[in-house]
Amino acid sequence: MSRIGKAPIAIPAGVTVTVSSDNVVTVKGPKGQLEQAVDSDITIAQEDGNVLVQRPSDQKRHRALHGLYRALLNNMVVGVTEGYKTTQELVGVGYRATNTGNTLDLVLGYSHHYVFELPKEIKVTTTADKGKNPTIILESIDKQLLGQVAAKIRSLRAPEPYKGKGIKFAGEVLRRKAGKSASKK
Repeated sequence: MSRIGKAPIAIPAGVTVTVSSDNVVTVKGPKGQLEQAVDSDITIAQEDGNVLVQRPSDQKRHRALHGLYRALLNNMVVGVTEGYKTTQELVGVGYRATNTGNTLDLVLGYSHHYVFELPKEIKVTTTADKGKNPTIILESIDKQLLGQVAAKIRSLRAPEPYKGKGIKFAGEVLRRKAGKSASKK
């Protein structure tokens, strides 16, 4: 059995999990509602305040889906109770980030601004304290969507290995390279 797949998902107070006849799982909680379509071979059962994910056989495909759907459902339960938050830093001279509602305006050293329209499920805030790098804080209940948007923002100016300039996640350790060395005479 999959170690991740066989672990039960505890349902906290205030969260309801419903499974429709066509295997669509809906999780409602204090922060919102999320839905996930589950493969028809995987069964979702509720027992004693826990959700159990079960597979029909030990086929490679079933083993893969077993752990996947358990992890996705757990992320949904955590999302509707606590939510997810990602912080990114802009490292570089003149790099700036501002937001108006769900529109993110980035100045990343190019000849033009990047204006990035975020999905309505994501809440964005930007800070620019003196002496510190500008930061972008993204919050959402959907972990998958949050990670995808954060990766897209990072890809606009990925950190380079020599000076570390670019957009990086807070706490991310970058592997740095040495520059050119002087030639020997």
